[in-house]
Amino acid sequence: MNVLVIHGPNLNLLGEREPDIYGTMTLADLEQAIRSHAERLGHTTRFFQSNHEGALIDELHAQRGWADAVLINPGALTHYSYALRDAIAAIRPPTYEVHLSDITAREPWRAISVIRDACAGVHSGHGKQSYFHALDAVTVSERR
Repeated sequence: MNVLVIHGPNLNLLGEREPDIYGTMTLADLEQAIRSHAERLGHTTRFFQSNHEGALIDELHAQRGWADAVLINPGALTHYSYALRDAIAAIRPPTYEVHLSDITAREPWRAISVIRDACAGVHSGHGKQSYFHALDAVTVSERR
């Protein structure tokens, strides 16, 4: 199964940005951990990160024929990007919303996800394990 992993704004600063919330793992470290877990499950991964909403949407469109599933951590776009929500709803592959931190336990505005209803599931609050849980859900879904 082909899994596209999309990282939104500011995730390129992992390891530097608010390590008390996001930890000290870099984006490269995170991607390697995701790749390793995916390979154990028999999946192939592609990764994309951008700080630009339109670039994320373009990547979803471009990879919709390759990807069998999408994991997306949209960063702050989670809370207000209806354009990203519509792009997720428009593509074929099931998409899983992923967050390193528990967005429902932080500032009240972070608890709002405008993309959630377009996603097959949400995995949040478990650091890199959130991505692993989403990959596990992809695997279970594939076997049905």
